Amino acid sequence: MAKKTTDPGRVTVENVNVPGYTTQLDAAKYDAMRAAILAVLPNKPPGLTQGEIRQAVLAHLSKGLFPGGAKAGWWAKMVQLDLEAKAIVDREATKPLRWHLRQGKRGKR
Repeated sequence: MAKKTTDPGRVTVENVNVPGYTTQLDAAKYDAMRAAILAVLPNKPPGLTQGEIRQAVLAHLSKGLFPGGAKAGWWAKMVQLDLEAKAIVDREATKPLRWHLRQGKRGKR
């Protein structure tokens, strides 16, 4: 669950690749991308590659927040790293890398 900051329009997110590092992101865009990723990721291997995730989430995103899919790839990566840090998403040891939902996890924000 992304931690709410003192600013209600922001959330604090983690990065699985840099333990202890956090950053604040726009809450509306984070929530929209999070919901899209959770909707498209399979529950078990084989998961989706980063490119497949970027393509799959587009159909689930608001055109108001992501007009024409603008910046959706960046947001997908940031949210994927946060969900992975929170043990909601698992990274498979494959080439290319693939991700799937951790068994029994959908996570709440």
